[in-house]
Amino acid sequence: MARLVCTVLLYWDRSTSMPSDAPATTALGTRVVNAVLWRSGSQIVAQMVVWSATFVVIRLLNPGDYGLFAMSQVVLILLSLLNGSGFADALVRAERVGERDVAQVFGILVLLNGGIALAQVLLAPLIADYYDEPIIAQLLRVQALLYLANPFILVPAALLSRAMDFRRQARVNLLSALAGALASVACAVAGFAVWTLVAAPLAMAWTRAIGMTLASPMRVRPSFDLGGAGATIRFGGAMLLSTALWLVQTQSDVIIAARSLDVHSLGLYTTSLFLAQIVTSKFVPPLNEVAFTAYARLQGDRAEAAGAFEKSVRIVMLATMPLFFGLAVTAEPLVATMLGPKWVEIPPIVARLALAMPFVVLQIMFTPATSALGHPRIQVLSAAAGAVIMPVAFVFGVAEGARGLATAWLVAFPLLTVVTASLAMPIIGVGVGALTRAIAPALFCALGMALVVAAANTRLGEMPTPVRLATLIAIGGLVYAGLIMVVARQTVLSIWGLFARRPALP
Repeated sequence: MARLVCTVLLYWDRSTSMPSDAPATTALGTRVVNAVLWRSGSQIVAQMVVWSATFVVIRLLNPGDYGLFAMSQVVLILLSLLNGSGFADALVRAERVGERDVAQVFGILVLLNGGIALAQVLLAPLIADYYDEPIIAQLLRVQALLYLANPFILVPAALLSRAMDFRRQARVNLLSALAGALASVACAVAGFAVWTLVAAPLAMAWTRAIGMTLASPMRVRPSFDLGGAGATIRFGGAMLLSTALWLVQTQSDVIIAARSLDVHSLGLYTTSLFLAQIVTSKFVPPLNEVAFTAYARLQGDRAEAAGAFEKSVRIVMLATMPLFFGLAVTAEPLVATMLGPKWVEIPPIVARLALAMPFVVLQIMFTPATSALGHPRIQVLSAAAGAVIMPVAFVFGVAEGARGLATAWLVAFPLLTVVTASLAMPIIGVGVGALTRAIAPALFCALGMALVVAAANTRLGEMPTPVRLATLIAIGGLVYAGLIMVVARQTVLSIWGLFARRPALP
């Protein structure tokens, strides 16, 4: 969502500040807005499908199943984020791309992902021994099939993104979400236990690989002759390094906890993190390519990018802050309603994690801007800082169990956000005062809403939990809508006007 708004505002500002090129700029802005709507709209629908299946599956499986899956996921995420997506991003950022360039990137991804799959198969027994859970080896061997789909997803997606064609991508993503949802529910009902959590991603990945390949505007064979690919390799290598460091930051909690907590407690923590990270993990990454493409087109116009970044922070915070604050104050009825009695221990964990998420959203907003503006080192340095700050916090927090890990997020991530901001803001051209003014309206409105909802929760009489949850959501929505129309009315009207003036989707 952060990058989505950045994209719209970049071209919105451009269309209003460059009248001499108004027709071309307006047409380009229209393409961006349409692309955003296709990408965000399809993502919302896809996630509704996936979440519907996920909540059904959570009710059927046990916390221990999620604990085992989390152990395998540490390795899977570690290696998956080394899949070379940065090399595909180089195709988006380049001024010109030919068949040879595409074939070289395709070849790099085939070699890289094939090697990752082989490494996971060979390491599986050692990882199972580390966790003292033999089934982990079996899970990892099957999950290695995911990597082999990556080249057939990343290259076509990069070419479609470069062409600002998100309509075909949206259709493929919806189809893959449906395939994953059907696979997960079918396996859970059939009693596949933890294997349910393996089958669904496989169904999604290979459905997406086949669909993206068929939708690609250019089909080439992989080339393993990398002559002349120096710029691509340097950019992709920088992204690969930042990803490796980011992995340490994001996966160190489970690595540390797996040696100290039992699978039940670990399952409680990872499921709490899933709920708290729904916005940041499910909506931001799929929309990344839209913003990256937009920023890449504005590499020489920093003043315009800075103004758009300030506006994007204001809008993104207004959109996401109430979700996090609302989750923090309604965690108990939400968990009881959506997940059932097996998960009664997690509301305090969810609440602490939810309060850390606004910092996560703010931090990741800096990434597409600095990388596409020609400074991938900022992403590397930020990831390096996270690779130190977060593991240290988790080492201290794990002594208090799952709640301690959640507290570590709440303490450490604001510090990491400050570090990232100090590195990125001079590059983007945004000052501390401007950033503070952009965040303040959302913080004021969300805090006011949370206080009203918390007070209402204590005064509501006995009622069924789903009714209580619906009542609190309604109260929060009304209060927040009223506050933002007082505090940020102009911003709301501006965004409404932007989309109202958009020509119809093709």
